[in-house]
Amino acid sequence: MAREAVDLLIIDNVSKQFDGRPVLSNVSAKLTVGSSLGLIGKSAAGKSVLINMLRGNVDYKPDKGKVIYRVNHCKKCGSVDLPYDGEPCSKCGSGTVTKDVDYWSLPERDKLREEIRGRVAIMLQRTFALFGDKTVMENIAEALPPGLDERERTRRIVELLEFVNLTHRTTHIARDLSGGEKQRTVLARQLAKEPLFFLADEPTGTLDPKTADIVHNSLIKLIGSRGMCMVFASHWPEAVEKMANEAIWLDAGKVMMQGVPENVTKKFMEEYEFKERERSELGEPIIIVQNAKKYFFSVIRGVVKAVDDVSFDIKEREVFALVGTSGAGKTTTSRMIAGMSPVTGGSVKIKLGDDLVDMSEPGAEGKGRATPYIGFLHQEYSLYPFDTILQNLTTCIGMKMPAELAKVKAIQALMSVGFSSESIEKILYAFPDTLSVGECQRIAFAQVLIQEPRIVILDEPTGTMDPITKVTIAKSVLKAREEFNETFVIVSHDMDFILNCCDRGALMRNGKVAMIGTPEEIVKELTKEENAEK
Repeated sequence: MAREAVDLLIIDNVSKQFDGRPVLSNVSAKLTVGSSLGLIGKSAAGKSVLINMLRGNVDYKPDKGKVIYRVNHCKKCGSVDLPYDGEPCSKCGSGTVTKDVDYWSLPERDKLREEIRGRVAIMLQRTFALFGDKTVMENIAEALPPGLDERERTRRIVELLEFVNLTHRTTHIARDLSGGEKQRTVLARQLAKEPLFFLADEPTGTLDPKTADIVHNSLIKLIGSRGMCMVFASHWPEAVEKMANEAIWLDAGKVMMQGVPENVTKKFMEEYEFKERERSELGEPIIIVQNAKKYFFSVIRGVVKAVDDVSFDIKEREVFALVGTSGAGKTTTSRMIAGMSPVTGGSVKIKLGDDLVDMSEPGAEGKGRATPYIGFLHQEYSLYPFDTILQNLTTCIGMKMPAELAKVKAIQALMSVGFSSESIEKILYAFPDTLSVGECQRIAFAQVLIQEPRIVILDEPTGTMDPITKVTIAKSVLKAREEFNETFVIVSHDMDFILNCCDRGALMRNGKVAMIGTPEEIVKELTKEENAEK
């Protein structure tokens, strides 16, 4: 017999300002047991602010409105459960009472407040909080509730590994995982806490479409079976339509539309547009990869062939994509090109003037000749938290110049990644933690461009961006190519972005190049592969 769909979370007309700037204005929603709320919107729309407010992070206390958690509260042990009248405590079996808890009205160290916070799991954008030296299995085990016997611990670990599609990485060390694999391990760790409330800021933003679809389906099943509720932000309309029972479109903190997910995402996507571009004239090969291999050796796993006999070249002024699912070898290949990871076999060379520089040869006379001309935007980028954005940008220039000239370069870099001239003056003197994740990501891209590199490597540059910001970044790439004759290597599974700005690409599978072709050709091949595996 199905249980009644009782309210579990009530968001009652919440508003929030930072430094006099509204970031949320009169947002309301109700979530029943086993339901999901999807948030969609451009960068700095307020999605992450709402998620942090629901998490109970101190700096995000609403200026007005309430966050109400409806729970069963145990009279004896103080634990909280789903709000079904008359049900005993799941921990000690004692009687419970159903309460509407106005979270932000409770004192900071109140036991009930701490108990509720302990049942709220959160997954933040691009934050891979893992024990780097531990295996995937050990990382998940660390997050399990205490007191489980060995058999039950093993069962839950296997269940979570299957849930995030990582059974093939059980004994891999966390620091050796790809960005998408790290994200899935973080997801498994959060779910291991058995939350009543699951908050996710772009939970599948850096995953390839196939893996993202697996996680979406699993989350729907999990939310329904456990009865918890989920609030998530996503730039993928498909994710919102598939997982949410209700959607909210936010823009600059205001609710633009709320209701049926398909209707909300359709209206939001009306702003998404990218006009057909002209193909640019390309130069001679500037990056030459010949039979390159990168093997890792482990006592536990033996030989891991991250990149296995890969060959291709990239021409000057070309925008070249490395495409493939999570763990295909894309990031490792890009690190070999940048000289960050020497090849195990074969070669990677960069053309500098009339010379070919071997990127596996150490020292100033080896790869050191080329690295000053290579810019790299990592998935796990970071900004100096105690420096303003102007300081973050001008520090990257790496040379002394008049302050006014440095500021001009900083403004040019910010405009090149889509910031409006009206917003730049405020942005320059802001600190990173006052900006949205999407804004910080664009600033990290500006950090790369301000250094005037000849070769720019972008590792998942749009993983957690909304479609409109993606168009801005695609245009920024093409503008930098045309104005500064820069060559781009883009590591991504985001085929919309690849179609918008790349000339060619290499489709990678299991460390090998499956094909090289135009983005359109790769899309067709990737679709065939996915259809064959479903």
